[in-house]
Amino acid sequence: MKTNKLPANSTTESGFFAETGSIGGGSVSKRGGVDLEGGRYILLAALVILSAAGCGNLEFETAPASTRAATPAAETGAPERSEVPMDTPYRLVGYYASWNVYNRSVFLSQLQGEKLTHLNYAFSNISPEGECVNGDIDADTIRFFGGNRSVSAQTDPMDGLRGNFRQLALLKEKYPALKVLISVGGWTWSEHFSDVAATESSRMRFAKSCIDLYLVQYGDAFDGVDLDWEYPVVGGMYPGRPEDMENYTLLVEEFRDQMNALQKATGREFLLTIAGPAAPYTISHFELEKMARSLDWINIMAYDFHVASEARTGLLSPLYGSPRDPDPGSREFFNADAAVRAYLAAGVPADQIVLGIPFYGRSWRGAGGNGLFQIAEGPAMGQDEPGFMSYSDIALGPLKTYQRYWEEDAKVPWLHDMETGVFISYEDAESIGWKARYIREKGLGGAMVWELGLDGGMLLGPLGDGLFSE
Repeated sequence: MKTNKLPANSTTESGFFAETGSIGGGSVSKRGGVDLEGGRYILLAALVILSAAGCGNLEFETAPASTRAATPAAETGAPERSEVPMDTPYRLVGYYASWNVYNRSVFLSQLQGEKLTHLNYAFSNISPEGECVNGDIDADTIRFFGGNRSVSAQTDPMDGLRGNFRQLALLKEKYPALKVLISVGGWTWSEHFSDVAATESSRMRFAKSCIDLYLVQYGDAFDGVDLDWEYPVVGGMYPGRPEDMENYTLLVEEFRDQMNALQKATGREFLLTIAGPAAPYTISHFELEKMARSLDWINIMAYDFHVASEARTGLLSPLYGSPRDPDPGSREFFNADAAVRAYLAAGVPADQIVLGIPFYGRSWRGAGGNGLFQIAEGPAMGQDEPGFMSYSDIALGPLKTYQRYWEEDAKVPWLHDMETGVFISYEDAESIGWKARYIREKGLGGAMVWELGLDGGMLLGPLGDGLFSE
């Protein structure tokens, strides 16, 4: 599950100027969106001056320690990261969320693109009319970046494209081997997927709108589309249809057909992927073998096997089942290996399976014993939601003071504080090393991470080292 998180004072396409303050006769969003009515040129000139001075989008506040730029590896003890080998058969796919520019102050300029093969930008929304629309038009195309926050180290121009889409294009110029995909939907914005997939005409319209918007209009930024329907038929926030299973396959085929036509017209190659579930019941509603014929690969979301809303603590992303897990179904099915075997059994080629790895943890409070598989009192502290912690927050706090344990069978760690009973299931360099080894041994297509704004620069390197090192 990947939750779409727009902060309360961010802007969306439907309510861009909901919160403004007057400056120079025009108005400026509290997060930097410029009103194109009165005072346009005065405002833009002011923004250029302020950004050049290091003020970015008029955000003068100091970001919390957990959301500041990643500390250099030499200062954290993390290993230096080598570049992706040109001849590697593996993919390292990283999701980057648009809202990082707000609540975490993690900008695309801080990403080391040479460590990734692909970047998925999250998310595009789907309109009630059944077309792709910008998820956050401020962050996507309008937000003004000064030289200190731009990939090019140059202040954004007064006219033309700005925001993350311009930064993505600059990132691709800086790292020519990097490919960027727009991720459509996500947990929160999957509401209209069932409708857009329902008929031939709705599928054609939806696919064309996504391709026209992202691969044509913003073609300098994007090389493909990642569909993130969570989930067809059942299992997501919104009720689906029994026909969703077949319709999703038809939707994927429609995207591929239209992409092939665009490729023939332009000479460019375009990528098509999906984010796939890891729980067996949800997997059963995908025609995986048929879909794989139209897809370049499938990103398995092999995390959130257990979350802090559950009464009993559990492992967020075990590689294998633990014999100590008191739930037989969880022991057998709720682990990455079981998900991979399910995809292989469904007919997906191994090299089209990309294994998802979380850069965050799930936390409970009031868990006794050593914390694992214990009845708890509810979710513990959270950064974006109760019971959710970025790895950077874990590393800055609990990792320094809590007791660390290792689940040898599942190949993942956990933390526990005896005094408060806080239990945290998470990934670290050791568990990521085991997953990278698994990917290589099974001949899988690579690794995917959710999400690049969460690790504080400490986990991507070990994952790349494990994946690409001989």
